[in-house]
Amino acid sequence: MLVPLGTLTILFPAVQRNPMLSGLMVLIVEDDPLIAMLISDEVVEADGLVVGPFATVAEALCHLDGCSVAAAIVDANLADRDVTPLALRLREAMVPFIVYSGTGLPAELQDHASDIPLVMKPGRPVDRLADLIGAPLR
Repeated sequence: MLVPLGTLTILFPAVQRNPMLSGLMVLIVEDDPLIAMLISDEVVEADGLVVGPFATVAEALCHLDGCSVAAAIVDANLADRDVTPLALRLREAMVPFIVYSGTGLPAELQDHASDIPLVMKPGRPVDRLADLIGAPLR
């Protein structure tokens, strides 16, 4: 696509949607605004619907009281505490999710459920989430 800009013309590649998440509602819980934006963009690019992003466990849990989601990508350590209560709630509801962290699983969560999928930053959590839910990869 050509976009004229004054005397310059800039060529932008056409945005190609990847139906990897096919309209699934994906909860994003990340307290770093830049990382939250990048994850959200990846979810949208994969044809998912972003729920959030939320910066705290409390906000995410409150939202889940009135809304269901198909999947989630959550940071391990958030503004109010570690992700353990949220992760256990998602697990109990059988919602597939990925913990996206620079430090690994919090000790409390590891004690309760050491098999939770973990993607270390700067990884590709959307690709791993798609693999987890059985969606076709790009």
